[in-house]
Amino acid sequence: MSYIGFTVQEWVKYHFNSTPNESFATLCELLESQNAAPKDPAWISLATRDNLEHQWHFLQSKADKHSLPLYGVPVAIKDNIDVKGFKTTAACPSYAFEPKEDATTVRLLRNAGAIIIGKTNLDQFATGLVGTRSPYGITPNTFNDKYVVGGSSAGSASVVARGIVPIALGTDTAGSGRVPAALNNVIGLKPTKGVFSCGGVVPACKSLDCVSIFSLNLQDAQLTFNLMAHPDTENDEYSRPMPDNPLVSFPSTPNVLVPTDLLWFGETENLKLFNKAVEFVQKTGVNIKSYDIEPLLELARCLYEGPGVSERYAAIRKFLDTNPPTDTLDPTVMNIIKGGAKHSAVDAFEFEYKRQRILQQVEEIIGRY
Repeated sequence: MSYIGFTVQEWVKYHFNSTPNESFATLCELLESQNAAPKDPAWISLATRDNLEHQWHFLQSKADKHSLPLYGVPVAIKDNIDVKGFKTTAACPSYAFEPKEDATTVRLLRNAGAIIIGKTNLDQFATGLVGTRSPYGITPNTFNDKYVVGGSSAGSASVVARGIVPIALGTDTAGSGRVPAALNNVIGLKPTKGVFSCGGVVPACKSLDCVSIFSLNLQDAQLTFNLMAHPDTENDEYSRPMPDNPLVSFPSTPNVLVPTDLLWFGETENLKLFNKAVEFVQKTGVNIKSYDIEPLLELARCLYEGPGVSERYAAIRKFLDTNPPTDTLDPTVMNIIKGGAKHSAVDAFEFEYKRQRILQQVEEIIGRY
């Protein structure tokens, strides 16, 4: 039996039609087929057989186990999200620690029946969109190892794209979930800030961080969203409940905004692919609207070229004060993060004024459509 590429529904159906011993044997087979870095750099760590057996026996102890929406479904977790029984490294060996409890999102998945198979690789401290900034190795693109996999949630995108697990958690601050999802042809869902708790997540930029979802299809992404969308104000200062009446439908011919004057830096192939994608979308009957995204680009530059970087520095300042071994630190990541130490409170306020001005411009642009 081949379980590679199973969706959530297919895993649940398989377990429902199998004995507990058969199901556990299949999960063991899946686990034993995987290798952690350096052999497979998508995985920083994998569950031990004892850990897997403990998870399975705990699941079997639940009276309502067969009604759980993720009963026995193998799941991967980005290694800046705490999972009890696994070290959290944020792709930095000298930062590693053993959490005493699951992150809130992980706890919610486990309560729904999920089995955690392993922790996935990332750009160190979730700083990067490439998937190459990790001492655990470079996770290759699923389709062509000459191309980047995208980051920072590189490993989570890889293990879903290869069909090893139907769901993986990542994080997304400025594209770290959506970029690797796009480059590996899987669903990447970033929620509105605060809908998923970031309790138990190593912060990158705490005011912007979101836990994100990787899945093989929209149904599995929506199911996972529903399971994790719970307020958690005790563990996350930015947590908030879902709106009572969220927008769940759109007009039959919605507007799709297509950016103009994009920079390709001399590269020609991606321009062709972009234009082809626009043509494809246009054939679906939507209304294509062109707009200048310079305000959005200016906002993005604020995150890495100004005091916005100071939030990344604040997240790991105490760790850096311990003078960790340099061979455990990615030099590009450190250059970015340590750059945040030079900004003052005055810089931060001026940055905030600039950010608000840009947001007003963005809202005005979107409001036209």
